[in-house]
Amino acid sequence: MGSGWPERFAVDWHQLTVLRAVLAAVAPQEGCALLLGDPAPSAPGVPAPARLRLIWPCLNVWPESEQRVERFAIDPREQLLAQKWGRRRGWQVLGSAHSHPSTAAVPSVTDRAWAFPPALMLILGSSGEVRAWWISESAADPSALPAARELALITPVAPPAEGGEDLGE
Repeated sequence: MGSGWPERFAVDWHQLTVLRAVLAAVAPQEGCALLLGDPAPSAPGVPAPARLRLIWPCLNVWPESEQRVERFAIDPREQLLAQKWGRRRGWQVLGSAHSHPSTAAVPSVTDRAWAFPPALMLILGSSGEVRAWWISESAADPSALPAARELALITPVAPPAEGGEDLGE
């Protein structure tokens, strides 16, 4: 999504519902998915948020299955397939989403260490809350643990009325 960070991330009500279901489906293990969409415009003064277009559910392939309750890994082949599929539609892989079935929706040290900055990270916490994070490298010390900055998650407060408009359309 470029070297700058978006201030906001747009997710419509239906996408948020699907994301919660996908990530919670494998509880007590961590669920995971890739996020495809439109990056935030890089032009100065443009307030448009990065926008989610598609949730790409993934299998948690962390090597030790008993550790999947607190760790996740996405198969690199799955990432390449999603990237190629999205590129044909003019989208990018913006980042990933995963669940923390027994903790808060905050990036862990492991989440930050395994991230490939710059990247978007959505986390579903044990309370059911979804939070968005921008993971970026430290400009002062590239060998330092990537920084995590919370993004405003833009969603409608209620599902759209039948036939109504939402952010994803």
